[in-house]
Amino acid sequence: MGNTVSNVTTGKPKTGGAVFWAPLGTTIPTDTTTALDKAFVCMGYCSDDGVSNSAAPDTDEVKAWGGDTVLRTNKGRKDSFKFTMLEAKNPDVLKRVYNSTNVTGDLKAGLTVKVNSEDPEEGIWVIDEILRGNTAKRTVIPDGQVTDLGDVESKDGDPIGYEVTVAASPDASGNTHYEYLKDPSTT
Repeated sequence: MGNTVSNVTTGKPKTGGAVFWAPLGTTIPTDTTTALDKAFVCMGYCSDDGVSNSAAPDTDEVKAWGGDTVLRTNKGRKDSFKFTMLEAKNPDVLKRVYNSTNVTGDLKAGLTVKVNSEDPEEGIWVIDEILRGNTAKRTVIPDGQVTDLGDVESKDGDPIGYEVTVAASPDASGNTHYEYLKDPSTT
């Protein structure tokens, strides 16, 4: 098997929403085509930086006398996703950033956001993408929580955004996330 140009790709958000969240206990999707459970809520538009995933293994090196590396041990693998949610007036976005219990009301009647040191809410995250050639890709984080929030800036000419890092915890099978891909010609 040689080089295959059609395997080189980019990732674009799926039309109608790309980043979704649901509470733990919601049915977790296991493919690219099954409709998401009604408990999933869309996080709306994300910045054109897209989604980045950091999942590098954490290793230690053992060196012998003289400096040669003679052993590498795996200490685990941190798995996290970073993206910026742009819908600053969306109550569902604010609930993910500040927790469901800290966001009440709606824009019409009045929206209240309380910021405090409450632990981040765990939930299921799904990221739906379309790759080159209309290949569907779905990333499922069965247990993730927002563990970092970038600076929230309000200024002329730039949208207010919530840059979040979602840390993925292992599920019962020891997996921190799943990736499903499907060629459109097989659907």
